[in-house]
Amino acid sequence: MLIGVPLETSQGESRVALTPETAKKLIAQGHTLRVQSGAGLAASVTDAAYQAVGVDVVDAAGALGAELVLKVRPPSEAELAHVRAGAVVVGMLNPFDAEGLQRMAAANVTGFALEAAPRTTRAQSMDVLSSQANIAGYKAVVMAANAYQRFFPMLMTAAGTVKAAKVVVLGVGVAGLQAIATAKRLGATIEASDVRPSVKEQVESLGAKFIDVPYETAEEKEAAEGVGGYARPMPASWLERQKVEVAKRVAAADVVITTALIPGRAAPTLVTEEMVAAMKPGSVIVDLAAGRGANGVGGNCPLTETDQVVQKHGVTLIGHSNLPALVAADASQLYARNVLDFLKLILPKDEGLKIDLEDDIVAACLVTRDGKVTKP
Repeated sequence: MLIGVPLETSQGESRVALTPETAKKLIAQGHTLRVQSGAGLAASVTDAAYQAVGVDVVDAAGALGAELVLKVRPPSEAELAHVRAGAVVVGMLNPFDAEGLQRMAAANVTGFALEAAPRTTRAQSMDVLSSQANIAGYKAVVMAANAYQRFFPMLMTAAGTVKAAKVVVLGVGVAGLQAIATAKRLGATIEASDVRPSVKEQVESLGAKFIDVPYETAEEKEAAEGVGGYARPMPASWLERQKVEVAKRVAAADVVITTALIPGRAAPTLVTEEMVAAMKPGSVIVDLAAGRGANGVGGNCPLTETDQVVQKHGVTLIGHSNLPALVAADASQLYARNVLDFLKLILPKDEGLKIDLEDDIVAACLVTRDGKVTKP
């Protein structure tokens, strides 16, 4: 099959959907690969590196005109003009973007959104959300350490003792756990909060303290268990009690990292303006939900400004909306492996394209086909 990989055109996107490592494996299976010139440069992959494993370097039209197009972000309207009718596009296509899916359907493109893969053991190797969130959690701590004007670890010097930084992580999914682990390596003391009681052991195993908010009703406990690995919106009664507990920890924190996202919904507010105003001057907030608050404004903190670093009430708020793209080389490597494992399901060895809707992963990821959006 002819497979094309274009240069990503979304602002700030530096990742690429194919690396020489994964290209070599696809070529060994008999596929022909085309990569747009410069597609991998921002991820530290040169055109020569692709050519060395047998990939053809072409222009944008050549890459987008393939039978199968591998992307990181959804194709733009301009890109879709070059994608042939009936082609397959695989990438993080945002299954909640109704307008974008309609454009793909109108272009008669078969689209697979990898974010929609089920959170099952079998799908772990192609879980793009986890692979990229892991990187985001790491980068969030590194950026916080850079912005924070004090040390992270405790230091005992001849001039006196410097206390360890206090880090609070709100939302303990993949990104939150990586943030805890990274902050711990840097010597900080850490507290973490999440609506799911099941993560308490994970938090404590990484050396952090869990901010425990007891459940008072069966409704609260049921919501806290979540569905399919994702958190669910919690009842207002529990959120009020959590808000009080978290506000105490945030006021005493030097660094706050927020990671709470619910697929298809606006990011919940975890740090209010009042909480920010109560923080110590020089404190830092890294908001991993930047740009995904209500109406696309703010994030887990309403003061966050998308893709900006600002100061409010003496606190630095970091609102980069695409942290994995700031670690483009490793992010691309992991993402490309996710893509390769998914392709094994629709490109069986020694066969052409095969879309088996009996396969739960294939069915879950399919978002457009035959001119229609398959998952409204």
